[in-house]
Amino acid sequence: MRSTWAMAGLAALAVVSAAGCGPAMTTAGEPVSASAELQGKWWTWAASEPEETNPVADEDGSVCDRNQPEDVWFLAGTFGGEVERACTVPEGRPIVFPLVNLFGSAQDCLAFLRDAEGTALLDGTPVEPEVYAGESITLQGLEGNAVTGEAGRFTTTGCGLWVRLPAPGPGQHILKFSGRSTGLSVGAEYRLTIEESSGAPSGQPSEEAAGPAQAMLRPITDAAPVADEARLF
Repeated sequence: MRSTWAMAGLAALAVVSAAGCGPAMTTAGEPVSASAELQGKWWTWAASEPEETNPVADEDGSVCDRNQPEDVWFLAGTFGGEVERACTVPEGRPIVFPLVNLFGSAQDCLAFLRDAEGTALLDGTPVEPEVYAGESITLQGLEGNAVTGEAGRFTTTGCGLWVRLPAPGPGQHILKFSGRSTGLSVGAEYRLTIEESSGAPSGQPSEEAAGPAQAMLRPITDAAPVADEARLF
């Protein structure tokens, strides 16, 4: 497994707890912030596939629909370098991604954010990213995934520059974003097709697209601590 990872992608919009329930809790009993839950959910999505079908390693957008949660649509950057992708998104889905993001130790996040910068354009209009400082997150990975390399639930510190887009209108859109930090540079251009709803529940993944990890994209608790080795995307 690589010693340092860096990645760009869309983070998720705030993950809402089930109706009638309190906020998700860490193993220490501390409330989880919306941004921490969002980061954990995105990292779980990125760690749900091996490299050959991983959305971060995707060369053309052909696997962009795998393991998508029902309340948001995640996008990803790369493991380094630039890529062009085409992706069809159900109408009504907010789109979320990081320009650059990392999980590791609190010290890793401090150094990472000092150098982090990035831009995003939707149909030529700049979109301001949000800075998510280091905070405790949980994530889950499948065996052989391209992020953690092993199966399990982990507690770590997550941070990065994130973009949250309200659901775009039906039709064609061009999304371009790039980011860099600590020597890593990534960029992606998405040709997005927002598919008009046909009356069926939108965003329900096909059996093939759902992949084996759909059940992992839920709030995660009781996670084991992860090593301090920093991973950036």
